[in-house]
Amino acid sequence: MSDASYPKDFLWGTATSSYQIEGAWNEDGKGESIWDRFSHTLGKIEDGTNADVACDHYHRWPEDVDLMTRLGLNAYRFSTAWTRFLPDGRGRVNQAGIDFYSRLVDGLLEAGVTPFPTLYHWDLPQALQDEGGWTVRSTAEAFVEYADLVSRSLGDRVKNWMTHNEPYCAAFLGHEIGCDAPGWQDWGAAIVASHHLLLSHGSAVPVIRNNSPGCEVGIALNHEYPEPASASAADVRAARLYDGYYNRWFLDPIYGRDYPADMVKHYKAEGYLPDGMSFVEPGDMETISAPLDFQGVNYYTRVILRDETESGNLPPSVVQRQPLTEMGWEVYPDGLYNFLNRFYFEYRPVKMIVTENGCSYQDLLGADGAVHDESRIAYLKAHFHSAERALEKGIPLAGYFVWSLMDNFEWSSGYTKRFGLVYTDYETQRRFPKDSFYWYRDFIARNE
Repeated sequence: MSDASYPKDFLWGTATSSYQIEGAWNEDGKGESIWDRFSHTLGKIEDGTNADVACDHYHRWPEDVDLMTRLGLNAYRFSTAWTRFLPDGRGRVNQAGIDFYSRLVDGLLEAGVTPFPTLYHWDLPQALQDEGGWTVRSTAEAFVEYADLVSRSLGDRVKNWMTHNEPYCAAFLGHEIGCDAPGWQDWGAAIVASHHLLLSHGSAVPVIRNNSPGCEVGIALNHEYPEPASASAADVRAARLYDGYYNRWFLDPIYGRDYPADMVKHYKAEGYLPDGMSFVEPGDMETISAPLDFQGVNYYTRVILRDETESGNLPPSVVQRQPLTEMGWEVYPDGLYNFLNRFYFEYRPVKMIVTENGCSYQDLLGADGAVHDESRIAYLKAHFHSAERALEKGIPLAGYFVWSLMDNFEWSSGYTKRFGLVYTDYETQRRFPKDSFYWYRDFIARNE
């Protein structure tokens, strides 16, 4: 890999989210979120834990900004907690929440780190969930009120915004599969929720721009690279269907193409849309396709699709590579390269940023305070190389945020998975930079 291939103004960062690191779940006027409720419900989290304390970032943020300085970051992606600004989701404002993020933004800027806040990383106010959450249109309207408050409070200093992180997960993991909050298992609710998430995004874009003059606004979508297990028509159809469910359902409307017709047909045939697309009102699709300044891409792995119902199907010619990460995900850096190319040449975003990429391994803290995570270094090397290849092809890639700065609460997996460049001792809250931290530091230094 050539160290001279990245632009000099390339963004080198890490990413986190509010619920996963902040703790202080009910301090200083913060309201309850759906993840507070979900993690406090018996049987929802793999190890029976919650994020009441997590990494205690709410109190220890100066220490974490110092870690960013030592790492040499020039950008940091974090999320703001809706319930710190508006404990009830709308109406009553909590000044203590505004003050916390104002201090964090000031601290980042003083350290020479550009703040990249994301307004929604899945922690919907429980008060709004009690009204129906993302399955009702009023939640999209409440999100605009929230976006207005945050961008008015921080927009004089923050010039890079993301509306949502991974609306696929909020909609389908939360409402169809049920492994994430609010824990529903209802296909129809998931599809409706996806629309209101996208509607809230598009509605918020002009509000943010108005409150933060000269800013750039984007959204972070998660993508799995789908490949058919063989060249059979059945497997190709299976891959196309999965791509529509996971990728195109969100990309197409954001880029002005309406919802994919093949997916609407499929959902109707499955009985998931008994009233059709009646939840889409006139003007919604124009709102959703508000022009963006950049597109965030979250990438971790590919998925291989096989139609097991097809009799006489061709033998699989594409198989999962070993070893897998601790999440059970295949390490497939070519998927990042392929997806960046497909994304750019198919949808033509103005600018692209890898807003999440990383891996979980069974990291062990040695007696000397060291964590030798060679597998993570190899993972990052390979994926950075894929990003470099994309740049060489002319893809307008402007930055790369590694997930994550530190080990944290990994949603329904609790504390059983570690994605961080920094090892978190949850009992003492001590932070220990891993070998990958120092590797990334040196890589950034060579590419500045």
